[in-house]
Amino acid sequence: MRVGFVEWPEGLEPYSSEWSKITNRLVDAQLDILITNELPFGPWIAGCKLFDHEIAQASIDTHARGFDALTELAIPAIVSSRPVWTEGRLLNQAVAIESGQVREIHTKQYFPEEPGWYEASWYKPGGDGFNSAEVFGLRMGVMLCTDAMFNEHARHYGRQGTALIAIPRAAGTSTENWLTAGRMAAIVSGSYVISSNRCGRSKDGTVFGGAGFAFGPDGTLLSTTDSANPLLVVDVWPELTVRQRSQYPCYVVEPRT
Repeated sequence: MRVGFVEWPEGLEPYSSEWSKITNRLVDAQLDILITNELPFGPWIAGCKLFDHEIAQASIDTHARGFDALTELAIPAIVSSRPVWTEGRLLNQAVAIESGQVREIHTKQYFPEEPGWYEASWYKPGGDGFNSAEVFGLRMGVMLCTDAMFNEHARHYGRQGTALIAIPRAAGTSTENWLTAGRMAAIVSGSYVISSNRCGRSKDGTVFGGAGFAFGPDGTLLSTTDSANPLLVVDVWPELTVRQRSQYPCYVVEPRT
């Protein structure tokens, strides 16, 4: 199964000239599944600490147009995320898009609160958390950006039989910790782990580091995106994940408390 991952620019507008370049690359790649970066459309709103209702609604509206553009792509399944209202703040909701239908599959649970990433001021956790879902016939889990730093959830996804864990993110230029988190997620789950990231600089000065990555189910780094290769593709073989889960450390039984 051909799975694509990307680094898409900050401030991406649907139906723009930049979007046309992106869609041309996607058509050429002939993907089965595309994993986008976290909240892929419009400006990054969490660079400002002060919550603003109008800015939040504008982000929702931009993502609605962006998801219209995504549904027009000839890709069987797309995993992305969008902002939605909840109790006067936002949820960051991971979704699967299949056959023109948008379906929630995860809600982000962990939020940083620091310069450039005042996400706790804008977003709330919600939903049931870390439950796997079937996407294009593939058992999948999602961890949105900071979720991936809490590695116990990757292990639990592996226990649910996931072949792939997707990590859409909007992370900075220090990529070493993210690569470590991605590799450990693969090692403890026995799943492929594939992440896309934002790149570029926002108007408030937040810098995103790109470097989308893919790890095999044994923790082997398969490839990373860069400015010259903003879209890459890996072949996902679910049978390899079944085999890997019989290996150390996946088979180790959790102690009862």
